[in-house]
Amino acid sequence: MAERSDPPALRWLIGVELTNYRKQSGVSQAVAAKALGISAGMVGHFEAGRYFPAPEQIATMLDLYGAPKYDVERLSALAGRAGQSSWLARWNDILPDWAKTYVGLEGLASHVITYMPLVLPALVQTKEYSAGVTSPSARVRPDQQERLVGLRMERQQRLFNDDHPLRLTALIEESILDRPIGGDNARHVMRDQLRHLIDLSKRHNVEILILPIAIGRHDGLEGQFTVLHFDQAQPVGYVGIPDDAVYIQDQHQVEKYTKSAELLRSIALSQPQSVAAITARLAALD
Repeated sequence: MAERSDPPALRWLIGVELTNYRKQSGVSQAVAAKALGISAGMVGHFEAGRYFPAPEQIATMLDLYGAPKYDVERLSALAGRAGQSSWLARWNDILPDWAKTYVGLEGLASHVITYMPLVLPALVQTKEYSAGVTSPSARVRPDQQERLVGLRMERQQRLFNDDHPLRLTALIEESILDRPIGGDNARHVMRDQLRHLIDLSKRHNVEILILPIAIGRHDGLEGQFTVLHFDQAQPVGYVGIPDDAVYIQDQHQVEKYTKSAELLRSIALSQPQSVAAITARLAALD
């Protein structure tokens, strides 16, 4: 499976683009509603991702907003997948809404670019490392920790899809490699985790780049961020904060995060140099 369907995430993506196009055109929700023969409140629901507009409604709105024909066809096709079931259903009871949105979007993405300053991103964690960063936690209930780790492992499977694997660019601070995770068993956990990073680095779709401490000040020091790219939708930025998240939807702002990622990539160690840095830590643990 090239991607994982999640109707709430699809609704959210479509709503973001409809909102952006309407605001760029200067058309009000009331005018859009009149063109569709519905209430302005329903247009607001479409934009907020609460309901799926029909493909013909999307076409009507985007034509009204002066969107290019390609974008009309692209978003109409995206809406045509509304009937697919969500792969996230098994975990709905343990994920807050803001996290469901992110994981759903990640499942739809074609390329994830993420900067992590403190711990490894979920997409590259081993099961034991993931458990180590989850327990104990003030924000994760003890009875849900194992299921949350299981979800992270499930998310990773898209990296190994044979036909169209998820592309991952992980920009990682060097200090993460030296942070022991796993409590009394940290040496074993970190040894397996470092080996896993080396193995992942051999995949054509995975790029793990280390940012040396010696760099000093750089564009990532303000905090972690992720940019998600999609085959049929515009990119979205994501910034995680304790018990919540900020989603960057305006394309000018998303471009700033993309530029930050490019700058970080330019100063990071190359992939071979990053693997060498990881291997050096692994040798010290053996």
